[in-house]
Amino acid sequence: MTAYGISTYAYFWRISGRAPEPMTLTAMLQDTADLGGQVFQICDYAPVESYDAAQLADVRATAEDLGLRLELGTRGVRTAHLDKYLDMAGQLGVTLVRSMLNTVDHQPGIDEATALLKESVPRYADAGVTLGLETYEQVSTDHLLTVVRAVDDPHLGVVLDPGNSVARLERPVDVVAATAPYVVNIHVKDFSFTRRDGWVGFTYAGCPLGEGLLDYDGMIAAVRAARPEHADGINQIVEHWLPWQDEGFDTTARLEHQWTQHSIETLLSTTLLRSK
Repeated sequence: MTAYGISTYAYFWRISGRAPEPMTLTAMLQDTADLGGQVFQICDYAPVESYDAAQLADVRATAEDLGLRLELGTRGVRTAHLDKYLDMAGQLGVTLVRSMLNTVDHQPGIDEATALLKESVPRYADAGVTLGLETYEQVSTDHLLTVVRAVDDPHLGVVLDPGNSVARLERPVDVVAATAPYVVNIHVKDFSFTRRDGWVGFTYAGCPLGEGLLDYDGMIAAVRAARPEHADGINQIVEHWLPWQDEGFDTTARLEHQWTQHSIETLLSTTLLRSK
């Protein structure tokens, strides 16, 4: 059954250096449960990489006590790094790890990325963990799918976030259509263009779910049609692109919470409507 949840990216400003007291991972887990989330994706959250076995066990126990599933997210496809996240996945009870092809110091081409993933993905498969590569502007969707098809393993798929690819001049509807047969996880965030002052260009940023350009219903319908046997197991994770507010941290944090609450309530209410 599809689970609806929240990512660390929905707490971007509240865990940043601009926060007087950044939220802890435990606080994010509690907030997710309070908002009705069913899964929490620890995504690009650097502190978790330094957790020892006892700390990871505490995170897992906290999530279980709150009734939450856990997912992990990182960047890169180097073997040692993916092995480290597979080990953490085992300790946390995670069955989905999100990654990206590129890091700051490593941008593999198609052949290199394919070779690296052909080494790592079988170990993920043996452990019952799926690895998902996210759609984003640094790598074309065609490039990403060429790698996924070349590895050709059901435990490697795509984390669909169509808004990311707009910066590469790829239309969200095209990204959805191309990746739908391979989607294993969905990041749900809305986005829009607004004119800059004086009509000199545009700002491309996030907005509350349902108020922007994301065709949420179309995206979900496309994935369900392309993966009917897997669709109910593809989790949907709330993220944001909330710009920093000129009024400061308190206003930004309040809006961040409101957007998160609105998004998860919208997803959960959509599920109730579909079940009737």
